[in-house]
Amino acid sequence: MAFTHADAAALRAAIAKGASSLELNGEKVSYRSLKEMRETLAMIEAELSATPAGLSRVSYPRTTRGL
Repeated sequence: MAFTHADAAALRAAIAKGASSLELNGEKVSYRSLKEMRETLAMIEAELSATPAGLSRVSYPRTTRGL
């Protein structure tokens, strides 16, 4: 399942409110403990940081004899 930054923000908000359930991607998710919520948030953040969105690399060739 691909997570979004909105999913991470929703989970952070639920943790801040002290809620034990929330809706992610149209599914209601209930957590047993704050520890489980924090572990899930860490997993989401790790996945988001592993896939850089919108990054591209541009190369410019350099020549000394013309092109």
